[in-house]
Amino acid sequence: MSESSSTPWPTSGSRLNEEENTSDLTEGLDLAFEGAEDILRAWRRGMRPDPDLTVSEWADKHRKLSSRASAEPGQYRTARTPYLRDIMDALSPGHPAQRISFMKAAQVGATEAGNNWIGFVIHHAPGPMLAVLPTVEMAKRTSRGRIDPLIEDSPALKERVQPARSRDAGNSMLSKEFPGGLLVLTGANSATGLRSMPARYVFLDEVDAYPASADEEGDPVSLAEARTTTFAHRRKVFMVSTPTIRGLSRIEREFEASDQRRYFVPCPHCGHMQWLQFERLRWDKGRPETATYVCEGCDQSIAEHHKTQMLEQGEWRATAVSADPNAIGFHLSALYSPIGWKSWEQIARDWLAAQGSDEMLRAARNTLLGETWVESGEAPEWQRLADQREAYAAQIPMGGLFLTAGADVQKDRIEVDVWAWGRGLESWLIDHIVIPGGPGDPACWETLTALLGQTWAHEQGAVMPLAKLAIDTGYETAAVYAWARAQGISQVAPVKGLEGFNRAAPVSGPTFVDATVNGRKLKRGARLWTVATATFKAETYRYLRLERPSDEDRASGTPNPAGMIHLPDWADSEWLKQLVAEQLATIRDRRGYARQEWQKMRERNEALDTRVYARAAAWILGADRFDERMWRQLEKQAGVETKVNDETNAPDKTTEPQAGRIASPRRRGWKISTPKYME
Repeated sequence: MSESSSTPWPTSGSRLNEEENTSDLTEGLDLAFEGAEDILRAWRRGMRPDPDLTVSEWADKHRKLSSRASAEPGQYRTARTPYLRDIMDALSPGHPAQRISFMKAAQVGATEAGNNWIGFVIHHAPGPMLAVLPTVEMAKRTSRGRIDPLIEDSPALKERVQPARSRDAGNSMLSKEFPGGLLVLTGANSATGLRSMPARYVFLDEVDAYPASADEEGDPVSLAEARTTTFAHRRKVFMVSTPTIRGLSRIEREFEASDQRRYFVPCPHCGHMQWLQFERLRWDKGRPETATYVCEGCDQSIAEHHKTQMLEQGEWRATAVSADPNAIGFHLSALYSPIGWKSWEQIARDWLAAQGSDEMLRAARNTLLGETWVESGEAPEWQRLADQREAYAAQIPMGGLFLTAGADVQKDRIEVDVWAWGRGLESWLIDHIVIPGGPGDPACWETLTALLGQTWAHEQGAVMPLAKLAIDTGYETAAVYAWARAQGISQVAPVKGLEGFNRAAPVSGPTFVDATVNGRKLKRGARLWTVATATFKAETYRYLRLERPSDEDRASGTPNPAGMIHLPDWADSEWLKQLVAEQLATIRDRRGYARQEWQKMRERNEALDTRVYARAAAWILGADRFDERMWRQLEKQAGVETKVNDETNAPDKTTEPQAGRIASPRRRGWKISTPKYME
């Protein structure tokens, strides 16, 4: 065989394999190179210093407002609300402030400023960020209604935050991952959420609506701020809220500890710089459409159409010296709302509409002026209440439409007060019962059980049972849980008083707690409601001070004011003194912060406590949210239920047993349907 014939020439098939291998190698090198490039780009982004771009500049360039979340969709313009520029820019990395507070009225754009900060962090200054809303449910709504549109409608953010996917735990309703950082949304009522991670940025929205404690683990603001400790001087904490009550408002406390900046604007007539105050908004009597602002420099009237130019030329000025050089604070009222939002005329109308109602005045002061409400906790004179006692025509006067009771457990007795409730939460004390023996006596509990089946006679002829009894669990808790569990959830609500105000949700729950029944511990064996007792005590005192219509007004058909409290002529001086046994006092803690708390002026206060529990029972039933249909239904029941013979005060023989303080067959409520979410 020749030499040439023995040479192993490659076949066409082997030649193709070689080309494929070369192609695979090249492709692999390309992929590796691209991967290295991605890693290099990510490394460069991580090493890059924070940009000089401010939050307001970022918003004007990249923020798109969604029609789902804004009344003015399209490109965000800081010029629309010039007063927000300095606030947003203080949140930028280049600004030295670490703690920024904003006490404000409603409708001034504060929430969008916070959202701009979130967008800026995702795009230009990535890091771990915690956004805290009053509740976890509100955090979910904010995620769906504001954060998702923020990301979806701003291309710069959409490319950095992947859409939530069922298999991707990194991006969910309450967690948004992006290159170099993570946004976590949680509620102030969740201690777990508040201590979930370290955070460089913390956005605390509507802090005055936060509960006093997160799952009984402490102040939610303190828990959230503790997350920033490891970031030292690089941290940013932004605290925003409409204020609530003087001495209890978190945002007021933060603002007063800051340099208290106010937005000064020039008078279009004389150029005098001033910050807008409600006292200088003037209008002709009964004509809010004439509202104008009177300059403190030249006393000339400023028409609202000048506001746009005034806002453009305004500037923030500090009016105090901050105790913390790294803390700054801003305050703004609705007088600054831009044209097309809240007008001066509407502010005047809202203020006039609020006159005569403490509740509406409080809301107006909070939401229009951005100022706290001074709660009057001064106890009414018990002698004045004694002079106003009434003789009822029946056990339950005409206006009473359903009954609740509050039970206070003492060492040697259980005291119960029964209240009737009508439209506008007008109320009548109809019975005071002292059950001797205390929680250690089975007979005491038997008597209380019998009370659940008792009925009382209505002036219209109906007989009414208790719709709900709220019983305090503060003393002999295990015994109360055991009794309540035996009665079921329809008529009985175990409650726990928690000091502090919570007007938005004065009763929360129910939560499931462990209970010991017959010596056996039951996991989640009892349902407990938590009551912000300070809220209902303040309400009770406010209602006790209401002016009653004169005889002439009554004759002309003038109704009683909403919330009026009626006391029967059999209420003795001891009971009246117990009803007004506490007073709201302002005290200061070791750090000098003011807070309000109820303090006893005399030892016994059972009448006030049972009133609070009965009021909580009415809230649990939904009385604060009854619509017209529900009130009409209750009025119909009061007129057509079992009638009582007028002459003998005994029931017709063809109907139920006698009404009054005699046990009748067990009836579960006064046909009031409790919403399912409360069951």
